[in-house]
Amino acid sequence: MTSEVFEKWFMEIVTHLDEQSVIIMDNASYHSRKSEKIPNTSTKKADIQTWLTSKSIPYEEDMVRAELLQLVKRAAVTPKYVVDEIAKEHNRTVLRLPPYHCELNPIELIWPQIKGEVARNNTTFKMKDLHPLFQQAVEHVTAENWKNAIRHAQSEEEKMWQIDILMDIVVEPLVIHVGDDSTLTESESE
Repeated sequence: MTSEVFEKWFMEIVTHLDEQSVIIMDNASYHSRKSEKIPNTSTKKADIQTWLTSKSIPYEEDMVRAELLQLVKRAAVTPKYVVDEIAKEHNRTVLRLPPYHCELNPIELIWPQIKGEVARNNTTFKMKDLHPLFQQAVEHVTAENWKNAIRHAQSEEEKMWQIDILMDIVVEPLVIHVGDDSTLTESESE
């Protein structure tokens, strides 16, 4: 899969979704092509300068690349993704999942259902026979399957919130800040 292939497919499918739909997207590289390349450490100095000029960010001609990149960093430009812009053009919203948290993506429970049905019904093991099996398996995914997958993702999210709260309550008071003796009692600091 490439960004170009995915984006072409996405442009076709987004028009079939209800307006105001929220599309849950993971951070696969082909979902995440940036609509604007933000300079980084491998960007040529002249290209960094061109980018800064395009953003009306002043710089000195004698600045080295590291200094120019600091200006880029201070600009705090939030990357925009091509897929997100396509969705926005059609009055849809992309909700990006945090990296490495596939348990928050309901489709991760639907794909095994589809693949399992295809595997169970694949008797010829020929590529030409897979497409109809796939189409049939997709058609067997019910609204109830989706509701259950969404409930599961919501349950996982709730667990993460509870863990975060526990971290604040239990772990945060245990964090020791080196050089900060303000929490020591008078007898301990002597």
